[in-house]
Amino acid sequence: MSEKNETGISRRDFVIKGSVATAGLAAASVLGPASFAIGGQARVKVGILLPYTGTYAKLGTNIRDAMKLRFAEAGNKLGGREIEFVDIDSEAKPAKAQQLTDKLIRKENVDFLVGPVHSVVGMAMVKMARGKGPITVIPNAGADQLTGVLCAPNVFRTSFSSYQMGFPGGPAVLDDGHKRVVLMYWNYGFGKQVAAAFKKSFLPAGGTIVKEIPTPFPKVDFQAYLTELAALKPDAVYTFYAGGGAVKFVKDFAAAGLKKSIKLYGAGFLTEGLGAAQGDAAEGVRTILHYADTLDNPANHRFRKAFKDATGARADVYAVQGYDAGELILRGMAAVKGDTGARAEMIRAMESAEIDSPRGKLRFSKSHNPIHDIYLREVVQGENRVVRVAARDQDDPATGCSNA
Repeated sequence: MSEKNETGISRRDFVIKGSVATAGLAAASVLGPASFAIGGQARVKVGILLPYTGTYAKLGTNIRDAMKLRFAEAGNKLGGREIEFVDIDSEAKPAKAQQLTDKLIRKENVDFLVGPVHSVVGMAMVKMARGKGPITVIPNAGADQLTGVLCAPNVFRTSFSSYQMGFPGGPAVLDDGHKRVVLMYWNYGFGKQVAAAFKKSFLPAGGTIVKEIPTPFPKVDFQAYLTELAALKPDAVYTFYAGGGAVKFVKDFAAAGLKKSIKLYGAGFLTEGLGAAQGDAAEGVRTILHYADTLDNPANHRFRKAFKDATGARADVYAVQGYDAGELILRGMAAVKGDTGARAEMIRAMESAEIDSPRGKLRFSKSHNPIHDIYLREVVQGENRVVRVAARDQDDPATGCSNA
């Protein structure tokens, strides 16, 4: 007999019930939940496009597992209907995004589309899904455009925008007493947007950008850039790196002896979920994020235990975003009692949702981007601990969004 956690879900139940179900089921009709000719109800098809290989593999796995955990807690049903998962590895490769999204939308005819992690993949995916495509929930990709110029009634995000990862950082760094900052980031859209948002709050308040140092994505050879950083002698450096790149950057920064003279900050992905890999090199690093390991609220305590029991892994922000994606879909399907054809009513229920998330209170803007608190965190003994709230109810400008 398998041991059950507080939610009544054993790890065996989670693995079996979360697996891909039998394919070839009828799609939902506009008159109500789809049914088989013999009277049985069709399964709801949830298409997942996340990376399970490469730099972002752990991110994708934690998002998927946490979403499936939330569904398992609800009896593996959406509006009373069983779930079928169609799970595809995006490999975080933009070149494959259109083909894989097309497979989920046109060939698999999914009812919901969940993904991705990489912002450029996200833009390709949303361009195909927005409008008449399936209801889409983005559990990580943070490009501003996704809830900006590419916003649509059927597209939601349970993660963040790049603006939310940069703008609160400016005041946080200044409040810590650092006025001369170097910006370093992977040189693609998301990294550039984080840097731009940081400058938008940092410069008007009296800060100085000593230099911007964009580095090629996904390369992790940082030595030459760190040598330049040492010569510039800023008060602090604000960064965007994630996954394996973040591990390498933090370790190289410490090995170069820069921790003694330059304070290291960044969007929260710099240390998120990476404590074991970064070790002592991460101690003292400060980051901006909408989640922290030590958030003291009942939802976070329950979630961290349930995720550990179900998967054997420690929860992180990626898991939180996947869990909240599952909750948002559950809310929509409950409102229409499983009728995937009732899109307008489902969308209204999702956009009015107020979620008691492990991150704290979560609601959605008119552009369907999260509104939530942003925390300044510091790594202490391997944990991302809350230093203070950097911004309360941080919204996003949603530039170019027709919904807003």
